[in-house]
Amino acid sequence: QVQLVESGGGLVQAGGSLRLSCAASGRAFSSYDMGWFRQAPGKEREFVAAINWRGSSTSYADSMKGRFTISRDNAENTMYLQMNSLKPEDTAVYYCAATRGGYYSTYTLRSQRAYDYWGQGTQVTVSS
Repeated sequence: QVQLVESGGGLVQAGGSLRLSCAASGRAFSSYDMGWFRQAPGKEREFVAAINWRGSSTSYADSMKGRFTISRDNAENTMYLQMNSLKPEDTAVYYCAATRGGYYSTYTLRSQRAYDYWGQGTQVTVSS
């Protein structure tokens, strides 16, 4: 089992940047595929980005490509989401998620159903 804690959210102006972190407990972090999702008020939770257990493959939602970068540091048991050129529509609670690695393609990792473990979320607010 793995526990996930997000951090790094906050209030930023449009065009600004934030880096979110997802710290994982346990020694098996390097064996988990990871993902970021977000949920805006009144909307369904949606996929943001995913990365496989080795960090060799990533996937992004179309609206985040070129602006967001997912990465991980297995030695530090941490995953990151670098968010640049933020827009007001990026305002949401951002969640990290984990699932046992090696079972899914990065395409399948776009689905919430692929994940077994979730963090509590961190709020990102982008002002116009």
